[in-house]
Amino acid sequence: MIPIRDTLRSRRFPVVTVSLIVLNLLVFLYQGYLGTRPSTLNDLEPWLDARLLPPPAFSETAYRLYVSAGGDPAQYPVSAANEFVARFALIPGELLGGRDLPPTLPVPLWLTLLTSIFLHGGLLHLLGNMLYLWIFGDNVEDAMGPARFLAFYLLCAVAAAALQVAVDPSGSLPMIGASGAIAGVLAAYLMLFPFSRIVTLIPLFFFLRLVALPAVILLGLWFLLQIVNGLASTAGTGGTAWFAHIGGFAAGLLLVFLFRKKGVPVTLWQLLRRRRPVV
Repeated sequence: MIPIRDTLRSRRFPVVTVSLIVLNLLVFLYQGYLGTRPSTLNDLEPWLDARLLPPPAFSETAYRLYVSAGGDPAQYPVSAANEFVARFALIPGELLGGRDLPPTLPVPLWLTLLTSIFLHGGLLHLLGNMLYLWIFGDNVEDAMGPARFLAFYLLCAVAAAALQVAVDPSGSLPMIGASGAIAGVLAAYLMLFPFSRIVTLIPLFFFLRLVALPAVILLGLWFLLQIVNGLASTAGTGGTAWFAHIGGFAAGLLLVFLFRKKGVPVTLWQLLRRRRPVV
């Protein structure tokens, strides 16, 4: 299921949502620019010493070719784009170990909790995340206000990363992408606007059909899918940080109460309270 748009219009221009989208696009364009630059060498020994293997962007084939051509075995080749990602991505074992391994950062290591959310692994990864942020972010920003929405977004990103790191504390696989923060936005939208209609593209065998689904159904199914995939996966393997999605969503469910504007109802919570049986 691919959401196309929602039927709920925001009252103000979503300046933070649009700014986040633009910033993600600019960073991705910079990654593409770096992809045209020559490869560099990265130090291998600190990663061996820390027992965080394999290092980011390490290719066994490329390493063997490099060594067979007379290269220093204590180094390995890496593209400029991959080096940039490795530098600013969140690497669980590196963060918990408190050791900034090469390529080193020009900022404190803990800031990778935030820098990593502006990196993406490919065009589809980027476009998918930005589509969700565009559809759901404007209304949540409207309900919180720009400054509170930005703080909410960043806190959900930190919560998402924290859960993923907790389930894979010694991982060396770089964590990148805005999906953990966006999961928090989805949770807030679910709580605030559960009955808003989401125009969704649904594949039915060889056909595609547009269906207007209530947010409570679409986002509820989305979260259920994250839980199923997270439980079925092995921590540190695969290309999707399912537990980051779960952590960001859980944070959004709670933080929406603190960051909504005064007088904005948390509709789903009010509905659940009204239906609570009296003993």
